[in-house]
Amino acid sequence: MTLTRGELAALLDAHGISPSRALGQNFVAEPGVVRRIARLAGVGAGDRVVEIGAGLGSLTLALAETGAAVTAVEIDRHLVPLLREVAEPAGVTVVEGDAMALDWHALLADERWALVANLPYNVATPLVADLLDGVPQIRRMLVMVQKEVGERLAAHAGDDAYGAVSVKVDYWAEAKVAGLVPPTVFLPRPNVDSALVQIVRRDEPATDAPRERLFELVRAGFGQRRKMLRRSLAGLVTPEAFEAAGVRPEARAEELDVHAWGRLATCSSSPPPS
Repeated sequence: MTLTRGELAALLDAHGISPSRALGQNFVAEPGVVRRIARLAGVGAGDRVVEIGAGLGSLTLALAETGAAVTAVEIDRHLVPLLREVAEPAGVTVVEGDAMALDWHALLADERWALVANLPYNVATPLVADLLDGVPQIRRMLVMVQKEVGERLAAHAGDDAYGAVSVKVDYWAEAKVAGLVPPTVFLPRPNVDSALVQIVRRDEPATDAPRERLFELVRAGFGQRRKMLRRSLAGLVTPEAFEAAGVRPEARAEELDVHAWGRLATCSSSPPPS
């Protein structure tokens, strides 16, 4: 059983709670939509699923219906008692905490997990990037985010939405937009469309280039994305390194895929001290 729009509204009214704009709270209020998300996530019996920003438990219940073992994380102390009331009878483990500050390794141990979440728009990009960087236990994600953010997460070289975070995601994973969600399914209704982004972690990063060096160059390149790389990377990459990497100095950041950034990072790294 999942929650209808009327049931969500009644829960909020009964407890005198209003969705928090500061926390980016927009609850999915259509059972068909949360079941679609659970289906696209491809989770079921034997899977461990962590949900971030579980809210009142609408998506949480749809995930539990699949037979997966669900851990729901919620930051809002006012919502946690309601979430426990709704989700714990379905076998869900509820954790109160800030996903940006959780001890993920303690929570997830060494198991393999899927993440499924309706992410608040204001934390979606840094949270996905941090989880890819530091939480290898999460092997795949299906996240609902603002459409513009979703397009950036899944973009490739040459796409209008391609940017530094696109390179980050492509370094760690394969990503695609799996569907769109209109604002009409949320309570309250946001002003933008949402996208469902599927992210599957690679067994190995896309390139074996030095990671810190690679993202130093990516940040510098996209920090001045309208400039040619010979200007935006001046002082970081020599003409000889451009030539060795097979990258045109006249190119701009959005023209380079993760492999080209990797070659540039490898060819421009300082040699080890003798």
